[in-house]
Amino acid sequence: MLTYILTEIPSPITCRIIRRVNRFTVLVSLNGNLSYAYLNNTGRLEAFIVEGRLAYLFENPIKRGSNYRLFAVEDGNLAALVDTNLQMKLFEKALIMGLIKQFKDFKIVRRNVPLRSSLIDYLLEYSGKMSYLEVKSAVMRIDGSTASYPDCPSIRGRRHIEDLMSASSEGLDCTILFIAALPYINRFKPNGIVDPKLVDLLRLAIKSGVSIKAISMYYDPSDSSVYLDNPELNVEV
Repeated sequence: MLTYILTEIPSPITCRIIRRVNRFTVLVSLNGNLSYAYLNNTGRLEAFIVEGRLAYLFENPIKRGSNYRLFAVEDGNLAALVDTNLQMKLFEKALIMGLIKQFKDFKIVRRNVPLRSSLIDYLLEYSGKMSYLEVKSAVMRIDGSTASYPDCPSIRGRRHIEDLMSASSEGLDCTILFIAALPYINRFKPNGIVDPKLVDLLRLAIKSGVSIKAISMYYDPSDSSVYLDNPELNVEV
């Protein structure tokens, strides 16, 4: 299967992780000097935000208390893309480029769209038909080559599924897309150990007509590029 370069990260900065300070801040070592880096990911990331782990930063245009933004963490010879905002931007780019078959010729109408009690990531349009799309970041590895979500119980995630399921049962087109932002992945499977209620809801959502899809991407430090690895990743629910 072909991979596609979605973007190149200019002038990435290599560091070593010291520890996670809070949800959005990581203490890192830059050439022996300690500094804080902003982390745009509320997941636990326990397999990645580990002392001594090699990570990658870029200068943070929006300071948020730090001059740096942590966007990727080493995973074998490649790296996991942990910045969820960057994941979303690159998903949008892949959609616009027509690289994702499920969304070929779809256009983004709005972002952060109210639906029931939730804000859903996207309202898309295709041939006059509207479609709701919620995107979830899957930066957890199980069974070696399986990406998973969530890495901690997610009440918000359950609410999104319930609201999409309700909308789908009324005839609206609804999809949940999981971005497996890890290298060496060949399928996505939701995490029934961490959040069995969420997995049960996903199964009910499928029965109500909600489409469940997944794609995979990763960061390659050798050329400082993010690759779309699989635009039709196998899903097992």
